[in-house]
Amino acid sequence: MIMLREQANLAKQSTYALMITSSALRNAALLSMAAALEENVELILNENEKDLSAAAQNGRGEAMLDRLRLTKERVFDMAQGLRKVAALPDPIGGEDFSILRPNGIRIARRRVPLGLIAIIYEARPNVTADAIGLCLKSGNAVILRGGSEAIHSNVAVADVMAQAAYESGLPEGCIQLVRDTSRETATELMRLNSLVDVLIPRGGAELIQSVVRNATVPVIETGVGICHTYVNAAADFDMAAEIVYNAKVSRPAVCNAMETLLIDEAIASRCLPKIAAPLIKRGVELRGCERTRAILLEAIEATEQDWYTEYHDYILSIRVVDGLEQAIAHINKYGSHHSECIVTNDYMAAERFLNEADAAAVYVNASTRFTDGEEFGLGAEIGISTQKLHARGPMGLNELTSVKYIVRGDGQIR
Repeated sequence: MIMLREQANLAKQSTYALMITSSALRNAALLSMAAALEENVELILNENEKDLSAAAQNGRGEAMLDRLRLTKERVFDMAQGLRKVAALPDPIGGEDFSILRPNGIRIARRRVPLGLIAIIYEARPNVTADAIGLCLKSGNAVILRGGSEAIHSNVAVADVMAQAAYESGLPEGCIQLVRDTSRETATELMRLNSLVDVLIPRGGAELIQSVVRNATVPVIETGVGICHTYVNAAADFDMAAEIVYNAKVSRPAVCNAMETLLIDEAIASRCLPKIAAPLIKRGVELRGCERTRAILLEAIEATEQDWYTEYHDYILSIRVVDGLEQAIAHINKYGSHHSECIVTNDYMAAERFLNEADAAAVYVNASTRFTDGEEFGLGAEIGISTQKLHARGPMGLNELTSVKYIVRGDGQIR
């Protein structure tokens, strides 16, 4: 098995050739990779079945199996995502300003690739395709380290895409997948300072915090989604019920799913049963504060830890709050700065929520499930950044670039 440092060296060396490839060549490679995924769909699904079988034998829940599962439709969606990325404007090479100094020097700022991007992630094999496509489109090489639960799927997807990329003329080595899924390999990847330019973790809180604590390379923190929906006293009850149901149930294992419902005390006794009924019917376990349990006899007691928990499952914590101020305070204390929603017809309440809720995406009267690069019109995304430096929110192509200053003179000295 090829050693990790050797893989990283190959990928790093490819960055110098990759950064000067033309937009046309990179786009052609993306289209070839998309076609290769569709042509090899049966191979990919067969390998995915190995991962699903192992996960089921290990007692993984349905939500995790859904994250792991590939279908023909999902593979074709991965391919279509690559085509959409290919159709987006080239993020590198453009100069966003130019200044002529009094001494005659002209200074411009140009978008350039980050270099070698490492990604450590869990479960979802579609991340493999999205990451490769976005990194190559933005002129970056990529080294991927997925979880052991998806190793067969990830190898199949990466190998198919790499072969298509190299046959299209992209430099050998620009796509690397780490086959060794041991904890030691992940730690080593976090510390390849001379090779890795930036590391992006995607997964649950434990994975992301492990990377943040142990990495010595630059890290962009992504993914943990303790998302809230706050039903304000001025909410439309029917709208609130639909938004809450969608945010919790449509796909509970993803980071933009709602984990906690907050509802104003003034309307809780009337609105909460209406919201809860379809959730209970769908099999969602409700965990509530004391005031919630006085209204919903089906709810079990919520602990302090529940407010900090990203369930990735059909579980919802519920808290009745005194009003807008307490709702915002709860969100800013327990949230992960991912996505937050208020349901209200009160303009001033909505504006205050938009201003004061500390998150990468803040919604008025819409499900948090929209926090997604595709839904935001950015194409496929590398992840949702929950920090404030370099990038915040859906990380598309522009967020995978940096800048260099171009200075042109005719002999000036200082």
